[in-house]
Amino acid sequence: MILLKPKLIAIAIAAIGVAIALLIHLPLPILLGPIFACLIAALMRIPMASFNKITAAMRTILGVAVGSSITPDLYARIGELAWSLALIPVFVVTIGVIGVPYFRRICGFDAPTSFYSAMPGGLQDMLVFGQEAGGNVRSLSLIHATRVLVLVSALPFVMQEVWHLDMSKAPGVSAQETPLFQMGVMVFCAAFGWWGAAKIRMFGATVLGPLIVAAVMSLSGILTIRPPSEAIMLSQFFIGLGIGVQYIGITAKELRHDILAALGFCVIIGLLGAGFAAFVYNIGLAHEIEAVLAFSPGGQAEMAVLAIVSGADLAFVVAHHVTRIMVVILCAPIFARFYR
Repeated sequence: MILLKPKLIAIAIAAIGVAIALLIHLPLPILLGPIFACLIAALMRIPMASFNKITAAMRTILGVAVGSSITPDLYARIGELAWSLALIPVFVVTIGVIGVPYFRRICGFDAPTSFYSAMPGGLQDMLVFGQEAGGNVRSLSLIHATRVLVLVSALPFVMQEVWHLDMSKAPGVSAQETPLFQMGVMVFCAAFGWWGAAKIRMFGATVLGPLIVAAVMSLSGILTIRPPSEAIMLSQFFIGLGIGVQYIGITAKELRHDILAALGFCVIIGLLGAGFAAFVYNIGLAHEIEAVLAFSPGGQAEMAVLAIVSGADLAFVVAHHVTRIMVVILCAPIFARFYR
């Protein structure tokens, strides 16, 4: 019972966050409410615990949602997508060229921590690589968590104010309107995709495994609908809670040093992302919203949520984030050797 108490507290705080977010009309209230509420509670040192397994399961829902968006029509657009996807390696290298000296010379981190703090990859992958290289795992964790937190929190406000999008609407049809057969197919895609990807140790297994299986089902005409809105909203709740509780146990020194360094980096990658998005939009490779979401280096699951709720081209956005993470995972350890 003692072990469950911090988790129950986290659930209660996240639920209060949703209620307040709805009351004050925050965009994406089911995602941002838990993020802000759990973040404040963590800074106040209220005992909480994360739901790692449940949050992982929630990510499979987003994987299925993305996979169901990969249709024969999208397959026919592969040549069109290739041009903007080709900019992703350039984007990653640009972030690294600016980010590594920023963390090393301005913020005073050691070399391995500076390098892997600047790499816009997945949190867990960067922690593993950074630890193996001798970096500060706690600093890496806080910097990457802050990168995701800032981008996921800021973008809904930008999308609501600039494009006047309704970021509080239900993300799709309800469970009552979803055929039972389709529900069964989606459950199979989520469970089998996650299990299979974990078996072969695929990066981002909770999202990419279900995504691949759901894409196969969608292209074959078996899966014809996205997960119901209730499932996507539930995934938003636990993903938001998971982001907020990353700050449990943070110290004043970490706030002054690590978080301030991370906020400065967020300004850098925000400007770079906006620049690349503007270029992609101006040469006609994507619409504004898709370009912004595709070149905002947050977490792939969190960006998928924003794409779903905003009505953006989900497959386009996620294809760019998967490419970014692949480039970082494959190339970062190689470049790290040259950097050392």
